[in-house]
Amino acid sequence: MTVRVTWVQPEDLVGHELRQAAEDGRDARAVARRWYEAGGAPAPERAGASTPPAPELRTLAERLLDELALLESPLEKDEPTELAAIRAACPDWPAPRPDAPPVSRDRLHAAWLGRAAGCLLGKPVEKLPLEGIRALARATGNWPLATWFTAENLPAALAATYPWNRRSAPNSLAENIDGMPEDDDLNYPLLTVLLLQRHGPSFTTGDLARLWLDELPAGRTFTAERVAYRNLLDGIEPPHTARHRNPFREWIGAQIRADVHGWTHPGDPSAAAEQAHRDAVLSHTANGVYGAMFTAAALAEAAGGESDVHGCLAAGLRVVPPRSRFAHAVLLGVGAARSNAGFDAVADRLHAEYARYHWVHVLPNAALLAAALTHADGDFSLSICRAVSGGWDTDSNGATAGSLAGLLAGAPSLLPGRWTTPLRNRLASSVPGFDSIGFDELAEQTHRLAQKEALCP
Repeated sequence: MTVRVTWVQPEDLVGHELRQAAEDGRDARAVARRWYEAGGAPAPERAGASTPPAPELRTLAERLLDELALLESPLEKDEPTELAAIRAACPDWPAPRPDAPPVSRDRLHAAWLGRAAGCLLGKPVEKLPLEGIRALARATGNWPLATWFTAENLPAALAATYPWNRRSAPNSLAENIDGMPEDDDLNYPLLTVLLLQRHGPSFTTGDLARLWLDELPAGRTFTAERVAYRNLLDGIEPPHTARHRNPFREWIGAQIRADVHGWTHPGDPSAAAEQAHRDAVLSHTANGVYGAMFTAAALAEAAGGESDVHGCLAAGLRVVPPRSRFAHAVLLGVGAARSNAGFDAVADRLHAEYARYHWVHVLPNAALLAAALTHADGDFSLSICRAVSGGWDTDSNGATAGSLAGLLAGAPSLLPGRWTTPLRNRLASSVPGFDSIGFDELAEQTHRLAQKEALCP
């Protein structure tokens, strides 16, 4: 039997790297011609591997991936990865806040619940096209999206045309939710808690790499994280782990790891962004790193309890190079939300703008997240529903929207019960020590970290 490991086999990566080259302005036409003349496939639209398998192309694929890495991008000067260069490119970088306000356990509890609820809402429709999400919700009387997806009374033909996410359908539809199932969008915040408990806020990227190898099952990683994990096992040191044969380095993975960095720096977006940067560069570069920094800074602003959602998004933008595609995506999303009364029109505009990008790339998802949060104007239910209803990486966008909106709400009691009750204060995880943990306990542990009470060995 042949074991095919998705997201890492060289013959599956070339198509994705060619797509990345087109996005960042590298001239890869000669490489593309050699690849396609040899029978290579373009990047699959949604899956982690090309169809059919082509192991006979592996040697060529490895050579072409290395050649592609040598091509210079004309966008690099406006989209640096090193922290010093990022800060130098940001004229409004926020000042440090040594007198930052504390964050309460209740606010952190609401953030954990919000992240879980938003993620769970998006799980069954992950990977589905926008028209499929709308059709499934409309067929069950749930459009505009306002509550959990359901398969009850769903026409069989529609269910066959737009099948639920195979792994998520058994535990993320309204009729079968029983606690928060495992998801990488929750595993990574748990790992950040472990990281800060063991190493404190001065952790290094190397500390994070060792933590992954010790505590993160390889099969629970995807896209850029799986490539970085493979690179670590091959003896490649960070931050080179983010670049070596990694066509997913500007996808959304680092952004979903950023929450705890923001939550534990209430009112201090600068410190949150710097901490998120050390995490992100293990697996990402440029716009992929900005996704983590933007999210951490926005969440830090929200954790401080002194801003509304619009101020939080503005705080996030201050740590992103203004000439970058990421900054453009956020501003486009905010502008689309402000100029359209209906969110369907917002989503349609963004999908037209970013049709050429993979659904897990950070740029379309950044635009959608910013649009959803702006359009919802701080309302928790509207925030997660708009983020999920816009498609692309539905569970990740729902999770980040829920995290920010939960922080702004300020307490679990202020979140609608239809979102929190089915979670049953229970989170499943393969991260050691966290399986079946309660969100109240996670809030307590995170609060200790925010108070700088974690013991460092």
